[in-house]
Amino acid sequence: MYNRLVDILESNSFFLFGARGTGKTTLIRELFSERNVFWVDLLSPEDEELYLLEPSKLIEQIEALPQNPEWVVIDEIQRAPKLLDIVHYLIEQPENRDKRIKFALTGSSARKLKQGAANLLAGRAFTFNLYPLTYQELCGAFDLLA
Repeated sequence: MYNRLVDILESNSFFLFGARGTGKTTLIRELFSERNVFWVDLLSPEDEELYLLEPSKLIEQIEALPQNPEWVVIDEIQRAPKLLDIVHYLIEQPENRDKRIKFALTGSSARKLKQGAANLLAGRAFTFNLYPLTYQELCGAFDLLA
């Protein structure tokens, strides 16, 4: 994997937006590989259907865990934008402030979320963008003349 120039601040919940194939999921998997994470993959048809029909299932699933996760990752959040209301609710709960659960939300379309009037967590989550690889990230693998 190439070292990416995006500098994700891990002290707060965040969105990571980028075009398809830029490596958002790979970056997040590497970033959280050794942490206590509850992962929601909305590319999975079962997960997508579950959270589209019943977004509040996320609350039940997190509460049912034996240990509170440090992070909740929701990959491809634009597929179930109502989950953002649940994320907002969980961030604002006083008991969550003690648990310190943070959210990493990836998606390929911030525009789709905004057009759908989705809750973008105003001030509760940072926004980062992951662009296609640059020549600086490719280091020696980049050769304009090849």
